[in-house]
Amino acid sequence: MRKRLMKMWREAKQLHRDPVEAWASIIEDADKAKSFKQARGRGGFVRSSWQEVNELIAASNVYTVKTYGPDRVAGFSPIPAMSMVSYASGARYLSLIGGTCLSFYDWYCDLPPASPQTWGEQTDVPESADWYNSSYIIAWGSNVPQTRTPDAHFFTEVRYKGTKTVAVTPDYSEIAKLCDLWLAPKQGTDAAMALAMGHVMLREFHLDNPRQYFTDYVRRYTDMPMLVMLEERDGYYAAGRMLRAADLVDSLGQENNPEWKTVAISSNGEMVAPNGSIGFRWGEKGKWNLEQRDGTTGTETELQLSLLGSQDEIADVGFPYFGGEGSEYFNHVALDNVLLHKLPAKRLQLADGSSALVTTVYDLTMANYGLERGLNDENCAASYDDTKAYTPAWAEQITGVPRAQIIRIAREFADNADKTHGRSMIIVGAGLNHWYHLDMNYRGLINMLVFCGCVGQSGGGWAHYVGQEKLRPQTGWQPLAFALDWQRPARHMNSTSYFYNHSSQWRYETVTAEELLSPMADKSRYSGHLIDFNVRAERMGWLPSAPQLGTNPLYIAREAEKAGMTPVDYTVKSLKEGSIRFAAEQPENGKNHPRNLFIWRSNLLGSSGKGHEYMLKYLLGTEHGIQGLDLGKQGGVKPEEVEWRDNGLDGKLDLVVTLDFRLSSTCLYSDIVLPTATWYEKDDMNTSDMHPFIHPLSAAVDPAWESKSDWEIYKGIAKKFSEVCVGHLGKETDVVTLPIQHDSAAELAQPLDVKDWKKGECDLIPGKTAPHIMTVERDYPATYERFTSIAR
Repeated sequence: MRKRLMKMWREAKQLHRDPVEAWASIIEDADKAKSFKQARGRGGFVRSSWQEVNELIAASNVYTVKTYGPDRVAGFSPIPAMSMVSYASGARYLSLIGGTCLSFYDWYCDLPPASPQTWGEQTDVPESADWYNSSYIIAWGSNVPQTRTPDAHFFTEVRYKGTKTVAVTPDYSEIAKLCDLWLAPKQGTDAAMALAMGHVMLREFHLDNPRQYFTDYVRRYTDMPMLVMLEERDGYYAAGRMLRAADLVDSLGQENNPEWKTVAISSNGEMVAPNGSIGFRWGEKGKWNLEQRDGTTGTETELQLSLLGSQDEIADVGFPYFGGEGSEYFNHVALDNVLLHKLPAKRLQLADGSSALVTTVYDLTMANYGLERGLNDENCAASYDDTKAYTPAWAEQITGVPRAQIIRIAREFADNADKTHGRSMIIVGAGLNHWYHLDMNYRGLINMLVFCGCVGQSGGGWAHYVGQEKLRPQTGWQPLAFALDWQRPARHMNSTSYFYNHSSQWRYETVTAEELLSPMADKSRYSGHLIDFNVRAERMGWLPSAPQLGTNPLYIAREAEKAGMTPVDYTVKSLKEGSIRFAAEQPENGKNHPRNLFIWRSNLLGSSGKGHEYMLKYLLGTEHGIQGLDLGKQGGVKPEEVEWRDNGLDGKLDLVVTLDFRLSSTCLYSDIVLPTATWYEKDDMNTSDMHPFIHPLSAAVDPAWESKSDWEIYKGIAKKFSEVCVGHLGKETDVVTLPIQHDSAAELAQPLDVKDWKKGECDLIPGKTAPHIMTVERDYPATYERFTSIAR
């Protein structure tokens, strides 16, 4: 324990018999609190006892829960699959008291947003043994021999079967030595090369010489046959939203969720709502799977990929071009920022009496990749040597990779996929994912794989590896980790938003949304500061929030009872009136920030503290290295949704507790460091996305001296919490907000347009236009009993 804090604690205990009152006497004294916070990172640790530290931690937690709310207590621990019982120990304790469990996958910049953008799912990839089933592998920004050493043998062994391997990496890394060919694009230009390869694949394998396997695949497994409405702009059209069954006069006979059923045209020219879109997923049993069947009659049908040849007219459609702005670091090809392409389109009569032009996703894709299809499109390329958007010649200027290599690899990759029905694979990782425009990098690769029918095929598809995120026994593990056996839901928070807000990095943010927008976007809809978009997403239920509301959530049920209302109705009424606001709207009012932080299995302030200096100042309140001026001093754009205060709030965290078996950087900045067991001193389990089996971790020796396993440490804290909370916390009703969950019926929230209840555009409806609002009954004196037992 830090000596300065220990001295205060022991003095407070002499004056106050109740540990919670002792802690209050320290933390409510501004001078005392500032004194020990400023000592963070400056050494001064002295030995304590488990009895003493457990009591102080429990007292701090009880005080925080009672005074500010349980969601002001948080914990950060990464990669649960690495040692899932150790992770579960802290998460279970936090979840039982209503604390917040912070994410890691997005915070580490390991989560590829292109995956949920494309499939609506986080990440799912093949095990490493599946590399051996491939017959063409591109290792793109993934240094397999160095970062996947135990699995690299699959990569080398498959070459003996005749599999060709290609390395794409700017430097001559270890992976390049294992490959038949090495492509070295300028770092950060991978998306340009992927687009050029996609251009070749579409030209040679979809247009000039269509391959049956590819066309069948994209027709069956992608949205390429689906119709998209074209919106009128000044002299041209732009791609709008998907046409839905509800847009048409009779909803195509669909009575269940027609606004969530996409529409295509069959090969005989009839409009159909194909089986399996999201409206079917949550509407009718047995119709959730994607099939080429008419959703109404169930009869098999073949969907048209393109309207070319059956169009009513040719429309000029605009596409944004992002490659035209120059930079001293990157080459560019100057073109108009909006490129007009000619597309086949049909005009349809809509249910509201109006008409609309539509085209298919396939036609839009062909045009976007710059493929000339006999429509005299001046922005499309006649050959690969034309320096027009997304040709090999265009990519050569940007990436530095010769166009002949781009053409060759794209051709070989696709030809192999055709002959093997999808056994072409791209192994990809942090080399591409740790870029600001990471989604463009990945979507370029994903498109290549989709064009060639590789996704979902053994030996093919994308293989994204950055860590060990695959927790295979997840269904059985979750109740243990998040105390779902006793109560639900647990509080979860995405760390990126959490630390961006509470370390006050947003106060220094000069990038605006306008700078990031497509040249075709309506800039009036995207005003304000970047943090405004986080706040809007939280209050509309798209993102979690922590702390959640601008009041102690344990108080709400009491106030609701006085008003003769349910806690949910009271919360809705108060939010609409403004008497309760989301905490993110007032992050620096002294009540809406985190107060206690647990860190275990992580070096948060060392290896993964993005914005480290901001954390030191605003979260820890200690010496820092910030040299820039905040928005107030530099006159920058201030938030519209977030309350601005001229002086940011320093030292928001009252207590930082770290569990570690070494004195890491995070330990140096913590108030209490608890000695935990190493990997060889505890029983645990480990899984990985690389392997389908569970690795049991068995203790070889007992924990050294006074150290304990993470489970034993949190069990001790839980026991002391149950004792200390008596007289302060009993059976309490906690009001919890829960964001709209993916893969749930709540996905059908706002079908056609996004409306904000705060702006009066719609009503506040929990789980539809706002987060779910739920109540959890907590029995605080029973925390230890619940921690150590499983509910039936």
